[in-house]
Amino acid sequence: MALIELDHLIKIYNTTSIPVKAVNDVSLSIEPGEFTAIVGPSGSGKTTLLNLMGGLDVPTSGRVIIDGTDISTLKANQLIEFRLHHIGFVFQAYNLIPVFTALENVEFIMLLQGVDKQKRRERATQLLKAVGLEDKIHSFPSQLSGGQQQRVAVARALASHPSFVLADEPTANLDSHTAENLLDIMAQLNRRFNMTFVFSTHDPRVIRRAKRVITLQDGQVISDQPQE
Repeated sequence: MALIELDHLIKIYNTTSIPVKAVNDVSLSIEPGEFTAIVGPSGSGKTTLLNLMGGLDVPTSGRVIIDGTDISTLKANQLIEFRLHHIGFVFQAYNLIPVFTALENVEFIMLLQGVDKQKRRERATQLLKAVGLEDKIHSFPSQLSGGQQQRVAVARALASHPSFVLADEPTANLDSHTAENLLDIMAQLNRRFNMTFVFSTHDPRVIRRAKRVITLQDGQVISDQPQE
């Protein structure tokens, strides 16, 4: 069974006088362990599609099936609970809590899940070590570089034992060297833990490393190609 299944997905925004069909009848599936990039020009629907996969937006029609659950039928509170346990997010803007240390930022989602303090602390420490930040666990976001903050965000995304991680332009605010290091870490996590990553990106460095590239144009899939 596919990990993510999108079935005739349509998303229309009515925020202007002319409705915008941001996602136009997209059907595709993502299997466990994929390292997939969704690409296309600005306005092609990449971020909207990622938000629909992650339950951050609701489709106008069609279905989003995650681990066998049609999340497009869930009520708002059910969707929040589902995301908490099944989906990890990495955003372009890091979205770390400024008054929390790196360790506390990674722990926070486990706190919401009700994981006890010792297990939270152990897992958060292991994850920060896995992303090369064992010496920064007590640092606040303001004391970290952009690349270090994004690595904290990756650790946080993995903290909840998600089924997959959605990464929206995760390298956009990083210099070339830092971006390459971050992608190395994500690729290692993919290989080591069979963790599924789906990226929305313009970055050729991400595209080059992806095992599958899905190209959008005007909200439609125009190409879906595996890569070596």
